[in-house]
Amino acid sequence: MLKDIVEVRALGGYRVHLRFEDGVQGELDLRNRIRFKGVFAPLADEREFAKVRVDPELGTIVWPNGADLDADVLYAAVTGKPIRSPKAG
Repeated sequence: MLKDIVEVRALGGYRVHLRFEDGVQGELDLRNRIRFKGVFAPLADEREFAKVRVDPELGTIVWPNGADLDADVLYAAVTGKPIRSPKAG
């Protein structure tokens, strides 16, 4: 898939609005997609979660503490299409 995220807006709670490079956009509630442990523990605080931004080099969303999420997983969640794995061989 490899669609970069080009815009993110925190919507309150653990919801974000994402826009991808191909124009696909949508809202996701990440509350059930993030385990608030390890590097994600600080994001349990909604004020920390709201500091989300796009890292243009990675093409995905990140937080100041270094936490990030896979853009392909987020794209699949927004579009409802499964992630295709490359064929072996």
